[in-house]
Amino acid sequence: MATEVKHPRLGQGMETGTIVRWLKSEGDSVETGEPLYELDTEKVTQEVEAESSGILLKILAGEGEEIEVGKAIAVIGEAGEDVPEGESEDATEVTEEESQEEGEPAPEREDERERGREAGPEGPDEPEQRAEASNGGRVKASPLARRIARERGIELSGLRGTGPEGRIVAEDVERAAATGPVAAPGAHAPVAPSGEIEVVKLNQMRKTIARRMTEAWAAPAFQIAMSADMSASIRLREALLARVEESGVRPTYSDILTKVVALALLRHRDINAHFAGDAVQLFPSANIGIAVAVPHGLVVPVIQSCESRSIPEIATARADLVARTRGGQLRNEDLEGGTFTISNLGMYGVERFTAVLNPPQAGILAVGAIEERAVVLDGELEIQPRMDMTLTVDHRSVDGATASEFLATVKSFLEEPGLAL
Repeated sequence: MATEVKHPRLGQGMETGTIVRWLKSEGDSVETGEPLYELDTEKVTQEVEAESSGILLKILAGEGEEIEVGKAIAVIGEAGEDVPEGESEDATEVTEEESQEEGEPAPEREDERERGREAGPEGPDEPEQRAEASNGGRVKASPLARRIARERGIELSGLRGTGPEGRIVAEDVERAAATGPVAAPGAHAPVAPSGEIEVVKLNQMRKTIARRMTEAWAAPAFQIAMSADMSASIRLREALLARVEESGVRPTYSDILTKVVALALLRHRDINAHFAGDAVQLFPSANIGIAVAVPHGLVVPVIQSCESRSIPEIATARADLVARTRGGQLRNEDLEGGTFTISNLGMYGVERFTAVLNPPQAGILAVGAIEERAVVLDGELEIQPRMDMTLTVDHRSVDGATASEFLATVKSFLEEPGLAL
Protein backbone atom coordinates (compact mmCIF):
# COMPACT_ATOMS: atom_id res chain seq x y z
CA MET A 1 0.00 0.00 0.00
CA ALA A 2 1.28 3.47 -0.93
CA THR A 3 2.64 5.57 1.93
CA GLU A 4 2.61 9.35 2.04
CA VAL A 5 5.83 11.17 2.88
CA LYS A 6 4.81 14.17 4.96
CA HIS A 7 6.71 17.32 5.81
CA PRO A 8 8.15 16.65 9.29
CA ARG A 9 8.34 19.03 12.21
CA LEU A 10 12.06 19.19 12.98
CA GLY A 11 11.94 21.62 15.88
CA GLN A 12 9.69 23.38 18.33
CA GLY A 13 7.71 26.14 16.66
CA MET A 14 8.55 25.04 13.12
CA GLU A 15 5.64 25.68 10.77
CA THR A 16 7.11 25.54 7.25
CA GLY A 17 10.19 24.40 5.38
CA THR A 18 11.55 24.61 1.86
CA ILE A 19 12.48 21.61 -0.28
CA VAL A 20 16.04 22.34 -1.39
CA ARG A 21 16.66 19.28 -3.52
CA TRP A 22 15.26 15.81 -4.02
CA LEU A 23 17.98 13.18 -3.68
CA LYS A 24 15.78 10.61 -5.44
CA SER A 25 13.76 10.85 -8.64
CA GLU A 26 10.33 9.40 -9.40
CA GLY A 27 10.73 5.70 -10.11
CA ASP A 28 13.86 5.31 -7.97
CA SER A 29 14.11 2.62 -5.33
CA VAL A 30 14.12 3.91 -1.74
CA GLU A 31 15.28 2.15 1.41
CA THR A 32 14.25 3.01 4.98
CA GLY A 33 16.86 5.34 6.52
CA GLU A 34 18.21 6.43 3.15
CA PRO A 35 18.51 10.22 2.55
CA LEU A 36 15.47 11.22 0.48
CA TYR A 37 15.59 15.02 0.18
CA GLU A 38 17.23 18.16 1.54
CA LEU A 39 15.04 20.46 3.64
CA ASP A 40 15.75 24.10 4.46
CA THR A 41 14.23 25.15 7.80
CA GLU A 42 14.53 28.43 9.64
CA LYS A 43 17.75 27.23 11.26
CA VAL A 44 19.53 24.67 9.11
CA THR A 45 19.56 22.82 5.83
CA GLN A 46 19.61 19.08 6.42
CA GLU A 47 18.91 15.78 4.76
CA VAL A 48 15.75 13.91 5.74
CA GLU A 49 15.61 10.13 5.67
CA ALA A 50 12.94 7.95 4.15
CA GLU A 51 10.73 6.24 6.73
CA SER A 52 9.64 3.42 4.45
CA SER A 53 11.05 1.32 1.62
CA GLY A 54 9.70 0.97 -1.90
CA ILE A 55 9.54 2.96 -5.11
CA LEU A 56 9.25 6.75 -5.13
CA LEU A 57 5.98 6.81 -7.05
CA LYS A 58 5.25 10.53 -7.01
CA ILE A 59 6.89 13.79 -5.93
CA LEU A 60 4.20 16.23 -4.81
CA ALA A 61 6.38 19.20 -3.81
CA GLY A 62 8.97 20.68 -6.13
CA GLU A 63 12.41 22.01 -5.29
CA GLY A 64 12.28 25.55 -3.92
CA GLU A 65 8.68 25.15 -2.77
CA GLU A 66 7.80 26.21 0.77
CA ILE A 67 5.66 23.54 2.42
CA GLU A 68 3.60 23.54 5.61
CA VAL A 69 4.39 21.00 8.32
CA GLY A 70 2.25 17.88 7.93
CA LYS A 71 1.57 18.29 4.21
CA ALA A 72 2.19 15.32 1.91
CA ILE A 73 5.26 15.91 -0.27
CA ALA A 74 5.73 12.49 -1.91
CA VAL A 75 4.33 8.97 -2.17
CA ILE A 76 6.31 5.73 -1.73
CA GLY A 77 4.84 2.35 -2.66
CA GLU A 78 5.25 -0.77 -4.78
CA ALA A 79 6.23 -0.71 -8.45
CA GLY A 80 3.19 -0.17 -10.68
CA GLU A 81 0.96 0.82 -7.77
CA ASP A 82 -1.53 3.59 -8.50
CA VAL A 83 -1.20 6.85 -6.64
CA PRO A 84 -4.57 7.73 -5.07
CA GLU A 85 -6.15 10.92 -6.30
CA GLY A 86 -5.92 13.94 -4.02
CA GLU A 87 -2.68 12.94 -2.30
CA SER A 88 -1.15 16.30 -3.06
CA GLU A 89 -4.08 18.21 -1.66
CA ASP A 90 -4.09 16.72 1.83
CA ALA A 91 -2.36 18.71 4.55
CA THR A 92 -2.88 16.41 7.51
CA GLU A 93 -1.98 17.81 10.89
CA VAL A 94 1.05 16.26 12.60
CA THR A 95 0.54 15.27 16.21
CA GLU A 96 3.15 16.13 18.83
CA GLU A 97 3.98 12.43 19.23
CA GLU A 98 4.49 11.98 15.49
CA SER A 99 6.55 15.14 15.19
CA GLN A 100 9.15 13.79 17.59
CA GLU A 101 9.69 10.73 15.40
CA GLU A 102 9.53 12.16 11.90
CA GLY A 103 12.43 13.50 9.87
CA GLU A 104 15.40 12.57 12.03
CA PRO A 105 18.52 14.06 10.41
CA ALA A 106 20.52 11.71 8.27
CA PRO A 107 24.09 10.76 9.15
CA GLU A 108 26.85 11.55 6.74
CA ARG A 109 26.56 9.19 3.76
CA GLU A 110 28.84 10.70 1.17
CA ASP A 111 29.15 7.48 -0.84
CA GLU A 112 25.38 7.10 -1.08
CA ARG A 113 24.26 10.63 -1.69
CA GLU A 114 27.13 11.95 -3.80
CA ARG A 115 26.38 10.17 -7.09
CA GLY A 116 27.49 12.93 -9.46
CA ARG A 117 30.61 12.24 -11.47
CA GLU A 118 33.39 14.54 -12.58
CA ALA A 119 34.23 15.37 -16.16
CA GLY A 120 37.78 14.90 -17.38
CA PRO A 121 40.27 17.77 -17.21
CA GLU A 122 39.62 20.46 -19.75
CA GLY A 123 43.24 20.67 -20.73
CA PRO A 124 46.80 19.89 -19.65
CA ASP A 125 47.10 23.22 -17.86
CA GLU A 126 43.77 22.94 -16.03
CA PRO A 127 43.93 20.21 -13.37
CA GLU A 128 40.71 21.35 -11.71
CA GLN A 129 37.64 19.46 -12.83
CA ARG A 130 34.24 20.86 -13.59
CA ALA A 131 31.28 19.28 -11.82
CA GLU A 132 29.18 17.41 -14.36
CA ALA A 133 25.57 16.34 -13.98
CA SER A 134 24.90 12.62 -13.93
CA ASN A 135 22.38 10.14 -12.52
CA GLY A 136 19.37 12.30 -13.22
CA GLY A 137 21.18 15.64 -13.42
CA ARG A 138 22.74 15.75 -9.93
CA VAL A 139 25.88 17.78 -9.35
CA LYS A 140 28.34 17.20 -6.53
CA ALA A 141 27.80 20.10 -4.11
CA SER A 142 27.38 20.61 -0.38
CA PRO A 143 23.91 21.60 0.93
CA LEU A 144 25.22 25.04 1.89
CA ALA A 145 26.66 25.55 -1.61
CA ARG A 146 23.32 24.59 -3.15
CA ARG A 147 21.45 27.04 -0.96
CA ILE A 148 23.80 29.94 -1.73
CA ALA A 149 23.65 29.13 -5.45
CA ARG A 150 19.85 29.13 -5.34
CA GLU A 151 19.77 32.49 -3.57
CA ARG A 152 22.22 34.11 -5.99
CA GLY A 153 20.81 32.53 -9.13
CA ILE A 154 24.04 30.68 -9.98
CA GLU A 155 24.00 27.48 -12.04
CA LEU A 156 26.05 24.82 -10.24
CA SER A 157 26.79 22.87 -13.40
CA GLY A 158 28.89 25.82 -14.60
CA LEU A 159 31.24 25.82 -11.59
CA ARG A 160 34.48 24.03 -10.81
CA GLY A 161 34.47 22.32 -7.43
CA THR A 162 37.50 22.65 -5.15
CA GLY A 163 36.23 20.24 -2.50
CA PRO A 164 36.98 16.52 -2.20
CA GLU A 165 36.57 14.70 -5.53
CA GLY A 166 35.63 17.94 -7.25
CA ARG A 167 32.69 18.66 -4.94
CA ILE A 168 31.37 22.23 -5.09
CA VAL A 169 31.62 23.96 -1.70
CA ALA A 170 30.30 27.29 -0.44
CA GLU A 171 33.54 29.12 -1.26
CA ASP A 172 33.23 28.12 -4.93
CA VAL A 173 29.76 29.63 -5.14
CA GLU A 174 30.81 32.80 -3.29
CA ARG A 175 33.75 33.18 -5.67
CA ALA A 176 31.42 32.79 -8.64
CA ALA A 177 29.05 35.36 -7.17
CA ALA A 178 31.90 37.86 -6.89
CA THR A 179 33.65 37.22 -10.21
CA GLY A 180 30.99 35.53 -12.29
CA PRO A 181 30.76 31.78 -12.96
CA VAL A 182 32.61 30.10 -15.79
CA ALA A 183 30.14 29.07 -18.44
CA ALA A 184 29.72 25.37 -19.16
CA PRO A 185 31.24 24.17 -22.44
CA GLY A 186 29.13 25.24 -25.39
CA ALA A 187 27.00 27.54 -23.27
CA HIS A 188 26.81 31.30 -23.51
CA ALA A 189 27.03 33.02 -20.16
CA PRO A 190 24.33 35.68 -19.75
CA VAL A 191 25.63 39.21 -19.47
CA ALA A 192 24.15 41.03 -16.50
CA PRO A 193 22.93 44.53 -17.37
CA SER A 194 24.95 47.24 -15.70
CA GLY A 195 23.42 49.84 -13.43
CA GLU A 196 20.42 47.77 -12.38
CA ILE A 197 19.37 47.29 -8.76
CA GLU A 198 19.78 43.73 -7.59
CA VAL A 199 16.94 42.44 -5.44
CA VAL A 200 17.86 39.48 -3.23
CA LYS A 201 14.97 37.79 -1.46
CA LEU A 202 15.48 36.85 2.16
CA ASN A 203 16.15 33.17 2.69
CA GLN A 204 14.71 31.28 5.65
CA MET A 205 17.75 32.05 7.78
CA ARG A 206 17.64 35.80 7.17
CA LYS A 207 13.88 35.84 7.76
CA THR A 208 14.46 34.15 11.10
CA ILE A 209 17.28 36.54 12.00
CA ALA A 210 15.08 39.52 11.10
CA ARG A 211 12.22 38.21 13.20
CA ARG A 212 14.36 37.33 16.22
CA MET A 213 16.26 40.61 16.14
CA THR A 214 12.95 42.48 16.05
CA GLU A 215 11.86 40.49 19.10
CA ALA A 216 15.17 41.22 20.82
CA TRP A 217 14.92 44.94 20.11
CA ALA A 218 11.57 45.00 21.91
CA ALA A 219 13.22 43.77 25.12
CA PRO A 220 14.36 46.51 27.56
CA ALA A 221 18.05 45.62 27.48
CA PHE A 222 21.08 47.40 28.90
CA GLN A 223 24.85 46.96 28.55
CA ILE A 224 27.81 47.05 30.91
CA ALA A 225 31.47 46.71 29.97
CA MET A 226 34.76 45.71 31.59
CA SER A 227 38.26 44.93 30.36
CA ALA A 228 40.40 42.07 31.61
CA ASP A 229 44.16 41.60 31.86
CA MET A 230 44.69 38.51 29.71
CA SER A 231 48.27 37.76 30.81
CA ALA A 232 47.31 34.70 32.87
CA SER A 233 44.92 33.43 30.20
CA ILE A 234 47.67 33.74 27.60
CA ARG A 235 49.99 31.65 29.77
CA LEU A 236 47.19 29.12 30.28
CA ARG A 237 46.63 28.79 26.54
CA GLU A 238 50.36 28.35 25.91
CA ALA A 239 50.42 25.55 28.48
CA LEU A 240 47.38 23.91 26.87
CA LEU A 241 48.92 24.15 23.39
CA ALA A 242 52.07 22.46 24.66
CA ARG A 243 49.99 19.42 25.66
CA VAL A 244 48.07 19.12 22.38
CA GLU A 245 48.98 16.16 20.23
CA GLU A 246 49.39 16.54 16.48
CA SER A 247 45.91 15.21 15.80
CA GLY A 248 44.32 17.23 18.58
CA VAL A 249 42.34 20.48 18.39
CA ARG A 250 44.25 23.61 19.41
CA PRO A 251 42.37 25.44 22.20
CA THR A 252 41.57 29.08 21.50
CA TYR A 253 40.89 32.03 23.77
CA SER A 254 37.22 31.51 22.96
CA ASP A 255 37.44 28.03 24.49
CA ILE A 256 39.00 29.41 27.67
CA LEU A 257 36.34 32.13 27.77
CA THR A 258 33.57 29.58 27.28
CA LYS A 259 34.81 27.58 30.25
CA VAL A 260 35.15 30.50 32.65
CA VAL A 261 31.80 31.97 31.55
CA ALA A 262 30.14 28.60 32.24
CA LEU A 263 31.57 28.50 35.76
CA ALA A 264 30.55 32.11 36.35
CA LEU A 265 27.01 31.34 35.16
CA LEU A 266 26.62 28.67 37.82
CA ARG A 267 27.65 31.18 40.46
CA HIS A 268 25.21 33.78 39.10
CA ARG A 269 22.23 31.72 37.98
CA ASP A 270 20.06 34.77 37.31
CA ILE A 271 22.16 35.29 34.16
CA ASN A 272 21.90 31.63 33.10
CA ALA A 273 18.21 32.09 32.47
CA HIS A 274 15.34 32.54 30.04
CA PHE A 275 12.71 35.26 30.38
CA ALA A 276 9.33 33.53 30.00
CA GLY A 277 6.69 36.25 30.25
CA ASP A 278 5.44 36.01 33.82
CA ALA A 279 8.34 33.83 35.00
CA VAL A 280 12.11 33.42 34.76
CA GLN A 281 13.57 29.97 34.10
CA LEU A 282 16.89 29.35 35.89
CA PHE A 283 18.96 26.53 34.43
CA PRO A 284 21.19 24.13 36.37
CA SER A 285 23.65 23.69 33.49
CA ALA A 286 25.48 26.19 31.26
CA ASN A 287 24.66 25.42 27.63
CA ILE A 288 26.56 28.12 25.78
CA GLY A 289 25.81 29.22 22.24
CA ILE A 290 28.75 30.29 20.06
CA ALA A 291 27.88 32.78 17.31
CA VAL A 292 29.30 31.56 13.98
CA ALA A 293 29.24 33.67 10.81
CA VAL A 294 28.11 31.90 7.63
CA PRO A 295 27.38 33.34 4.17
CA HIS A 296 24.31 35.58 4.38
CA GLY A 297 23.63 34.84 8.01
CA LEU A 298 24.59 33.97 11.56
CA VAL A 299 24.15 30.61 13.29
CA VAL A 300 24.46 29.93 17.03
CA PRO A 301 25.22 26.25 17.69
CA VAL A 302 25.23 25.23 21.35
CA ILE A 303 27.90 23.45 23.41
CA GLN A 304 26.04 21.54 26.11
CA SER A 305 27.09 21.41 29.80
CA CYS A 306 30.20 23.55 29.42
CA GLU A 307 30.73 23.68 33.19
CA SER A 308 31.47 19.94 33.28
CA ARG A 309 33.84 19.89 30.26
CA SER A 310 37.55 20.58 30.27
CA ILE A 311 38.94 23.30 28.01
CA PRO A 312 40.31 20.71 25.51
CA GLU A 313 36.88 19.02 25.46
CA ILE A 314 35.21 22.37 24.80
CA ALA A 315 37.74 23.02 22.02
CA THR A 316 36.90 19.70 20.37
CA ALA A 317 33.16 20.32 20.60
CA ARG A 318 33.56 23.87 19.30
CA ALA A 319 35.70 22.80 16.32
CA ASP A 320 33.17 20.11 15.38
CA LEU A 321 30.21 22.50 15.58
CA VAL A 322 31.94 25.26 13.61
CA ALA A 323 33.01 22.82 10.88
CA ARG A 324 29.51 21.39 10.56
CA THR A 325 27.98 24.88 10.66
CA ARG A 326 30.10 26.10 7.75
CA GLY A 327 29.60 22.83 5.90
CA GLY A 328 25.81 23.02 6.18
CA GLN A 329 25.69 19.81 8.23
CA LEU A 330 24.17 21.02 11.51
CA ARG A 331 21.33 19.08 13.05
CA ASN A 332 18.37 20.77 14.67
CA GLU A 333 19.42 19.59 18.14
CA ASP A 334 22.75 21.43 17.70
CA LEU A 335 20.86 24.70 17.91
CA GLU A 336 18.55 24.01 20.83
CA GLY A 337 18.84 24.33 24.60
CA GLY A 338 21.15 27.35 24.77
CA THR A 339 21.09 29.28 28.07
CA PHE A 340 23.66 31.99 27.25
CA THR A 341 25.53 33.22 24.15
CA ILE A 342 29.07 34.43 23.44
CA SER A 343 29.86 36.50 20.35
CA ASN A 344 33.57 37.00 19.64
CA LEU A 345 34.71 39.37 16.87
CA GLY A 346 38.27 39.68 18.13
CA MET A 347 39.61 37.68 15.18
CA TYR A 348 38.37 40.48 12.90
CA GLY A 349 40.31 43.12 14.82
CA VAL A 350 37.18 44.52 16.47
CA GLU A 351 38.12 46.17 19.78
CA ARG A 352 34.66 46.32 21.34
CA PHE A 353 31.04 46.03 20.25
CA THR A 354 27.54 45.47 21.57
CA ALA A 355 25.73 42.23 20.77
CA VAL A 356 21.96 41.97 20.46
CA LEU A 357 20.12 39.62 22.84
CA ASN A 358 19.31 36.11 21.68
CA PRO A 359 15.74 35.70 23.06
CA PRO A 360 14.62 34.19 25.36
CA GLN A 361 18.12 34.12 26.87
CA ALA A 362 18.73 36.72 29.57
CA GLY A 363 22.23 37.65 28.45
CA ILE A 364 24.86 37.69 25.71
CA LEU A 365 28.59 38.53 26.02
CA ALA A 366 30.40 40.42 23.24
CA VAL A 367 34.18 39.99 23.19
CA GLY A 368 36.78 42.04 21.32
CA ALA A 369 40.42 41.54 20.37
CA ILE A 370 43.30 41.17 22.83
CA GLU A 371 45.44 44.31 22.53
CA GLU A 372 48.47 45.64 24.32
CA ARG A 373 47.58 48.81 26.24
CA ALA A 374 49.29 51.13 28.66
CA VAL A 375 47.89 50.72 32.18
CA VAL A 376 48.83 52.64 35.33
CA LEU A 377 49.42 50.34 38.33
CA ASP A 378 50.62 51.73 41.68
CA GLY A 379 51.74 54.89 39.94
CA GLU A 380 53.79 53.00 37.36
CA LEU A 381 53.07 52.65 33.66
CA GLU A 382 52.73 49.03 32.54
CA ILE A 383 51.91 47.39 29.21
CA GLN A 384 49.23 44.71 29.49
CA PRO A 385 47.32 42.53 27.00
CA ARG A 386 43.74 43.68 27.60
CA MET A 387 40.43 42.39 26.25
CA ASP A 388 37.17 44.33 26.32
CA MET A 389 33.93 42.55 27.21
CA THR A 390 30.42 43.99 26.84
CA LEU A 391 27.52 42.22 28.50
CA THR A 392 23.97 42.79 27.23
CA VAL A 393 21.17 41.62 29.53
CA ASP A 394 17.39 41.62 29.58
CA HIS A 395 16.41 44.15 32.23
CA ARG A 396 13.09 42.38 32.78
CA SER A 397 14.89 39.56 34.58
CA VAL A 398 18.35 40.94 35.45
CA ASP A 399 19.32 44.13 37.29
CA GLY A 400 22.51 46.14 37.01
CA ALA A 401 24.10 44.89 40.23
CA THR A 402 23.58 41.23 39.28
CA ALA A 403 24.99 41.79 35.80
CA SER A 404 28.00 43.65 37.23
CA GLU A 405 28.77 40.87 39.70
CA PHE A 406 28.63 38.25 36.95
CA LEU A 407 30.93 40.21 34.62
CA ALA A 408 33.33 40.87 37.50
CA THR A 409 33.50 37.12 38.14
CA VAL A 410 34.29 36.43 34.48
CA LYS A 411 37.00 39.10 34.62
CA SER A 412 38.54 37.63 37.77
CA PHE A 413 38.55 34.09 36.29
CA LEU A 414 40.31 35.35 33.14
CA GLU A 415 42.90 37.26 35.16
CA GLU A 416 43.49 34.35 37.56
CA PRO A 417 42.11 31.06 36.15
CA GLY A 418 42.92 29.28 39.42
CA LEU A 419 40.04 31.16 41.07
CA ALA A 420 37.63 29.16 38.90
CA LEU A 421 38.63 25.91 40.63
